[in-house]
Amino acid sequence: MNTLLPAVTFAIASALPAAAQDFPQTFDTKFGTATVAERPERVATVDFTGADDLLALGIEPVVIRDWYGDQPDGLWPWAAPMLASSPAVLRGELNLEQIAAADPDVIIALWSGIDDAVHAQLSQIAPVVAVPPGIGDFALPWDERALIAGRAIGREEQAQAQVDAIRSRLAEVAAAHPEWEGLSVAVGFVSEGAPGAYTSADIRPQLLSQLGFANAAGIDTVENSTGFSVRFSPEDLSPLDADLLIWIDAQGDFSPITDLPIRPFLDAASEGREVFMGRDLTAAFSHATLASLPFAIDAMIPMIEAALDGNPETHADDR
Repeated sequence: MNTLLPAVTFAIASALPAAAQDFPQTFDTKFGTATVAERPERVATVDFTGADDLLALGIEPVVIRDWYGDQPDGLWPWAAPMLASSPAVLRGELNLEQIAAADPDVIIALWSGIDDAVHAQLSQIAPVVAVPPGIGDFALPWDERALIAGRAIGREEQAQAQVDAIRSRLAEVAAAHPEWEGLSVAVGFVSEGAPGAYTSADIRPQLLSQLGFANAAGIDTVENSTGFSVRFSPEDLSPLDADLLIWIDAQGDFSPITDLPIRPFLDAASEGREVFMGRDLTAAFSHATLASLPFAIDAMIPMIEAALDGNPETHADDR
């Protein structure tokens, strides 16, 4: 398989000219109707990963929201080269004065967690394109998030082209690995000493489902779910014992995982069906954006192939 194909496809999609798009554009959101009267020139995002999609579409936001990782301008390596300007960077709680000072024409809030009170304040600054009705915070799929943002900034066709390129890449990988269809997967982590995993409502298992995997059934039935993740007792990791066990770590330190005393007794561990994702790949996988997904997909595939090759001694991950 030509590993250069996704990068080339993405580059072509990125280079497509922005097609004419009529304004005003109207959006139904969980807070009511938002109308963007004219094609915005100054775009702010209060989403934790929102800058990625905007930059991939050729828009340099005037406001960026940092998520984690202490990255310059809140941007990771796959997105940072796309930024030439110096936007306001929001860190911690939203600074409304900082947002207002940037004088945005529109505020994108599709993965932000804002509530009614904050939405009302932001709406005094500019139209706020927020989550559609009936969609929970951080539950909007990556492709819908990108397409809504693209429409809000007048680059809907360019967003569609990039979404289609990534969907095609995922379908290409799935078609090349029919043996993955129906295999169970668990995306695990250790936080503050407690092991956990992501439910099928989370973007990470959802992405893996597009490669044929099904989230391990035991994860979604754990009672102490937050909706997107669950925690386990360190003495019982059985819900994680899937056909493929992917460990992610935001700090790039795998010792909290490898130090779990029960982990060596998991079949996935003893049979070498684990993947350890380091700091950058964990972030790219978790951001799930137009900018990060081409990077994440290309890095993940050889790791998964090595984990499922039947040889417990081989791995190609970030260990």
